[in-house]
Amino acid sequence: MRAEDNGSTITQFVLLGFSDLPNLQGLLFGVFSIIYVIILIGNSLIIIITSLDAALQKPMYFFLANFSYLEICYVSVTLPRILVNLWTQDRSISWLGCATQMCFFLMLGATECFLLAVMAYDRYVAICNPLHYPLIMNHKMCVQLAVGSWIGGVPGQIGQTWQIFSLHFCNSNQINHFFCDIPPILKLACGDTVVHEIAVYVLAVLFVAVPFLLILASYSKIISTILRLPTARGRAKAFSTCSSHLIVVLLFFGSATITYLRPKSNHSAGTDKMFSLFYTIVTPMFNPMIYSLRNKDVIAALRRLLLKKIV
Repeated sequence: MRAEDNGSTITQFVLLGFSDLPNLQGLLFGVFSIIYVIILIGNSLIIIITSLDAALQKPMYFFLANFSYLEICYVSVTLPRILVNLWTQDRSISWLGCATQMCFFLMLGATECFLLAVMAYDRYVAICNPLHYPLIMNHKMCVQLAVGSWIGGVPGQIGQTWQIFSLHFCNSNQINHFFCDIPPILKLACGDTVVHEIAVYVLAVLFVAVPFLLILASYSKIISTILRLPTARGRAKAFSTCSSHLIVVLLFFGSATITYLRPKSNHSAGTDKMFSLFYTIVTPMFNPMIYSLRNKDVIAALRRLLLKKIV
C-alpha cells in the first residue's frame, strides 16, 4: 500500500482464485490447461474452415468466424493469468494490470453481446426475408455490423473501468475471485459505492439486457415464420440453422445476467466464481462443438479440409 492524504491506497491486488483448494492446485492447472488448448484449437478450426471453404462464404459463417476469434480473445484475458497463478502460486497483480484485465474483459464481453444480437438478426433476415437476404446482408453490411459489434462497447467500458478504479481501496487488497471482475472489486472500495453500483446496472442493462431483448424479438419472429412453413422438413431445416446460436445465447446471457443483474445482497464469492467460470471458460469451450456438431455445412467443410490434407 502507498500512503496518501493520511490514508492508504492499494498499489497491487491479490487474486485469491482457488487458494481455498490447496490440494487441487496441480489438478486445476492440468484441467484449465486442457480446456485452454481445446478452446484455442476448436475456435481456430472454425476460423480456418470458414476462411478456406468456398461453400461457407456466407454472412452466417462470416459472423461465426468473428465470434470464434472473439472467444479466443475473451478467454485469453483471464485463463492465462489463472494458469500462471496456479503454477507459480504468486497471486499478486498490479493495480494497472488489474484495471487493464477488467477493461478488456468488459469490452470483449460487450462485443459478445452485440455480436450474438447481430447473428440473431442475420438468422431473422435469412428465414423471414429470404428473397431480400442477399441484398440486405451484403458484404458491406456484414463488415459494418461486425465492426460496430467490436467497437460499440469500447467507450462505455473504458469509462466504467476508469470510474471503478478511481475509487480508494482501503478495506483489503485480496480479491476473492480468479480475475478482476466488478462485484469483488467493489467490495474492496472505501465508503459508499451506490452511485458506482447504479452505473454498473445501467451499463449491464445497455450491453446485456438490450441485446438480449433484440435477440428475443428476432427469435419470436423466426419461430412464428417457421411454424407457418407448410412442411415438417422445411420447419426442421429452418430451425436447424438457428438452434446452435440459440443454445449459445441461453448459456452466455443466462450466466452473465445472474452475475451482473441480481441484487447485491445475493452476491457471494462462491456463486460469483461458479457463474463466472461458466460464461468465461465453459461456454467458450463448448461453442465450437455446438456450432460444428449441429451444423451439417461445417461438418462437411471439416471433412473436405481433412481429406485434402490427407491426400
